[in-house]
Amino acid sequence: MTQVSIITPSYNCSSFVSETIGSILSQSFTDWELILVDDCSSDNSVEIIQSFVEFDPRIKLIKSSENSGAAVARNKGIESAKGRYITFLDSDDIWLQDKLEKQLSFMKTNQYSFTYAAYNKINEDGQVFERIGVPDRVSYSDLLKMCSIGCLTAMYDTEYFDKVYMPLIRKRQDLGLWLRLLKKTDYAHGLNHALAQYRVREDSISANKASAAKYTWRLYRDVEGLNLFKAIYYFSHYAINGLLRTKFPKIARFFGILK
Repeated sequence: MTQVSIITPSYNCSSFVSETIGSILSQSFTDWELILVDDCSSDNSVEIIQSFVEFDPRIKLIKSSENSGAAVARNKGIESAKGRYITFLDSDDIWLQDKLEKQLSFMKTNQYSFTYAAYNKINEDGQVFERIGVPDRVSYSDLLKMCSIGCLTAMYDTEYFDKVYMPLIRKRQDLGLWLRLLKKTDYAHGLNHALAQYRVREDSISANKASAAKYTWRLYRDVEGLNLFKAIYYFSHYAINGLLRTKFPKIARFFGILK
């Protein structure tokens, strides 16, 4: 059985996908499969990915018949996954060379079923401009107040959870999956060591804060089924924590919101 299945949705990422795949090929831990799900790219992403598929049998390509968004693409990858551990890396982000090795050791040594790690933010040229630290652990209610789990670092154990899928919403589907997992275990555990690089792009789907806030509210109400009072309570925490993290990082660090 393959140890790790890496799920990578791809859409018009020809400028970055080679670097992303290269960071996986460079991993010190080698028992993995990479499942790339292309969501009807209109550039030459598929041709680039196909060249890697022909190069390494651990790399697989699924081509969607219509553009359906990241949640559907990731769920197709999860469905096809054969690994015990499932983890995610978007097609413009990068893992550091020891990401899998360190995170798997962290999970196995401590018998953790769901983990995440710190990461760096990089610009489109690959230059690091910010480190995002993480808390030692988070619960379901913690995550409703603030998402401390970067999708590019999350990993869960299917022997504990079985396969768990993302809710079919356009944004915040990763948070939706983390919440689903935390209904089945008390905590996710964080490794406060940067293991990945998150690329901040001007055209990124996560760059629009107002839209992300709207989908967070939808997640609370439509997916999690929170009543209005609870939704307002958790959304107020989400909004205040987000404001402190982006506009007042010194205050956020003082209160432990930023690590």
